[in-house]
Amino acid sequence: MIKAVLFDMDGTLVDTEKYYRRFWPIAMAEFGYHLTDEQVLSMRSLGRPFAPARLKEWFGDDLDYYAIRARRTEMMEECLGQEGIQLKPGAVEILEELRRRGIPAAVATASPLERTEKYLNLTGIRPYFSKLISATQVKEGKPSPDIYLYACEQLGLDPKDCMAVEDAPNGILAAYRAGLRVVMVPDQTPPSEEDRKYLYKAVDRLDQLTTCLE
Repeated sequence: MIKAVLFDMDGTLVDTEKYYRRFWPIAMAEFGYHLTDEQVLSMRSLGRPFAPARLKEWFGDDLDYYAIRARRTEMMEECLGQEGIQLKPGAVEILEELRRRGIPAAVATASPLERTEKYLNLTGIRPYFSKLISATQVKEGKPSPDIYLYACEQLGLDPKDCMAVEDAPNGILAAYRAGLRVVMVPDQTPPSEEDRKYLYKAVDRLDQLTTCLE
């Protein structure tokens, strides 16, 4: 029996991953670099120190990761302010079902806590979560297991009794390494053969997670 469900945020609960995919290449181009769509997709949920290292591996040590990321964030926030933040299909339904069953829900995200609070409040789902855990609170972000191990510690639960819900490879690997049951709800790409090695199940929508709770 699953005792808690830990959700990634971007691309899993809220429909924001498409904006990272859109604005990373634009920000990189402003600094004189060409980032391919394949490269952007490989960076989904990639935390520190891996994201800066990945970009420097591709483009050299002179790349100013934090300046580029700040520009990407600026453009993305401006766009989200105009277009609004949408929930992924089935988000409210699964959160209501977890509440009905008395199963705690938490967030384990690569995003900073301030942004996490903002997005969850804007979409109206913040009250559903007992804990918000950011990769900024641990030594290494995804795909290291740190964030999920810390989240389970905060919940007072063994990882094997918890389920992680992710949309992308780096998050899937982080949860698997931590010992959680991992379910993928694909966002920008379907599960690859490599992804499937680490998955308990893949479902199309969040409200289909009810089939994974027993």
